[in-house]
Amino acid sequence: PNTWIIGVVISIKKFHSLFSQDADHIHFLSPENSTKKYYDNGNINPSMAVVLSQILSSNIHESMKALYLKGKVYELLSLYFNKNEDTDIEQCPFLIDEDNVRKIRLAKEIILKNMSEPPSLQELSEEIGLSLNKLKEGFKQLYGDTVFGYLLNHKMEEARRMLASTNYNVNEVGLRIGYSTSSHFIAAFKKKYGTTPKKYLMSLSLQ
Repeated sequence: PNTWIIGVVISIKKFHSLFSQDADHIHFLSPENSTKKYYDNGNINPSMAVVLSQILSSNIHESMKALYLKGKVYELLSLYFNKNEDTDIEQCPFLIDEDNVRKIRLAKEIILKNMSEPPSLQELSEEIGLSLNKLKEGFKQLYGDTVFGYLLNHKMEEARRMLASTNYNVNEVGLRIGYSTSSHFIAAFKKKYGTTPKKYLMSLSLQ
């Protein structure tokens, strides 16, 4: 229960092509070991935990998801083969403390639950019991975006979903996700998707 398994399937040829020719420090890539099976069982270091959390919590548009995941897999591989615990701890002090991680995840739940009227950063930091700086830096580490950048992406995805359902008009969608004026919602939607909500609805009717 509450356990995620992420698998990466990659051909040997493709895997070897990711490394430079002088990657002799990776012993199983040497010619004499090329046909041997290799297994390793170990702990996930903090930097890898950040990437895994970003994969599980990504709020990326479907059209970009494959590219995003491919980049994250390469990042995972590079972190795994460049182990340096001191560097990991320096880069990601937040994931060492599970209580910090729990609080940052709570912050995400709070803003998503109240997306039409989200609390300010100061109010959010007080509610979860974490300093403002730790909230901002930790959220970026864990989710790859600022608090309100993440919320905006979620709002736009929710808006697109509601429009696609054809149960709401443009004004209703804007109000439901927290825009008091439709012009602000239209501008935000166009910036995200390159088209207005009305044109998006029209494109759906042509499909």
